[in-house]
Amino acid sequence: GVGLDSSEVGHPPSKFERVFAACRELGLKICAHAGEEGPPEYVHEALDLLKIDRMDHGNRSMEDEALVARLAKAQMTLTVCPLSNLKLCVVKDLKDHPIPAMLAKGLHVTLNSDDPSYFGGYMNDNYIQLANAVGLTREQIIQIARNSFEGSFLPDAKKAQYLAEIDAYVAAN
Repeated sequence: GVGLDSSEVGHPPSKFERVFAACRELGLKICAHAGEEGPPEYVHEALDLLKIDRMDHGNRSMEDEALVARLAKAQMTLTVCPLSNLKLCVVKDLKDHPIPAMLAKGLHVTLNSDDPSYFGGYMNDNYIQLANAVGLTREQIIQIARNSFEGSFLPDAKKAQYLAEIDAYVAAN
């Protein structure tokens, strides 16, 4: 796959439309940073112009109800990085993170680390700190974990295997 990363502000997805079209023609999966620091319009561009398969971040989609409905209907996977969001001042405090609201609106949210040596915290740190800050429920944590495999680029058989492992773990614990 290929991804659009780094600072969003001043670098809308539309600047990269041609290169992503060429990548798609090669059969590559497409991801893009959109809606972390950049406005909801960048999310629209990533969807409509880059034709992404998965979105990195997407937090600011919450500012556009029609966009939220579109993302929920499409079950577009959003790879959200709470500790990065905090470091970049996307949220002032983790207790204000939009993930609970994103889940409530049916968004296909996952939790991820983003350059852990720079932003601090690997994936488990993101889970633990966010869960403590916003009071994620057991069901929300399970849903986020399931979303991560459902939104992965693994073959369907591997996805099913990992989802079954989550279900077995949940049943036993």
